Amino acid sequence: MAEPGSNRTPETGAFFQRDRQWHPPAFTPSYKSSVLRSPQKALLSFDNTLSELTGPVFGHAMIGERDNDLIHNFARPGESAIGERIIVHGRVLDERGVGVPGALLEFWQANAGGRYRHKKDGYLAPLDPNFGGCGRTLTGEDGAYAFRTVRPGPYPWPNGPNDWRPAHIH
Repeated sequence: MAEPGSNRTPETGAFFQRDRQWHPPAFTPSYKSSVLRSPQKALLSFDNTLSELTGPVFGHAMIGERDNDLIHNFARPGESAIGERIIVHGRVLDERGVGVPGALLEFWQANAGGRYRHKKDGYLAPLDPNFGGCGRTLTGEDGAYAFRTVRPGPYPWPNGPNDWRPAHIH
């Protein structure tokens, strides 16, 4: 039996029910983005594929010592990622505002120049050989987390001739 206010045994099952008095419907014509992004037809259910059932798996036991330090987790010995160093921190809270202990967080971002480390990133900014751009951490007993990284750079976005995505972390 969990203590009162604990997030370990929610009253409504695995998730709280959506409060339709507070949450707008997914399709809201007065909100232009929802017109383009909302489903226009009934949802379909598909069986899981083999890759969805088998992996990749990144469990809680697979957290490395430097996984929450993007400044050093990909760097060569004695070197560091290039860029302004920052600490990103916060808490994971449930629907009641109670901290969620042991939540696995994964995060990724572009380097200080705005370049992601993947084959399809065609932006001309240089890759930082000491920056992998991804990390993981577990929340503490109160739901708190922190990770060290560099401030990510903005990068061009192909919506128009001069559109840019602001610096952000996923």
